[in-house]
Amino acid sequence: MKRLEGKSALITGSARGIGRAFAQAYIHEGARVAIADIDLQRAQATATELGPNAYAVRMDVTDQSSIDQAIAAVVGQAGKLDILINNAALFDLAPIVDITRDSYERLFSINVGGTLFTLQAAAKQMIAQGHGGRIINMASQAGRRG
Repeated sequence: MKRLEGKSALITGSARGIGRAFAQAYIHEGARVAIADIDLQRAQATATELGPNAYAVRMDVTDQSSIDQAIAAVVGQAGKLDILINNAALFDLAPIVDITRDSYERLFSINVGGTLFTLQAAAKQMIAQGHGGRIINMASQAGRRG
């Protein structure tokens, strides 16, 4: 039996990059994985590439109703939510002295607010299920850049 056999995972920002690699690894270990991304077409293409244990969910982590709908879709598809990987993030490559207020607010809304409110919604679902779960919050070295 694989380590994640029978588990259901939601991975934000998983249509490409590190999130896609997590999805691939979790599927390899037996999990059923929701490929959650703001770009539904890209999420669908990734889910198709990863096979029958992957399915696409459109999710905008800056929008509470989108977060709630994505979690409901996972529960509808898999019957439960066992694992959340908060991976969706944005990085502004502009020098610190050139970052605009709009850019900052968008970055903060995705990287901090998206993580917090997705974690909160997933935790509520996991508690309601009565068996807990696992939540993994990704971060990067971007905070070290000044």
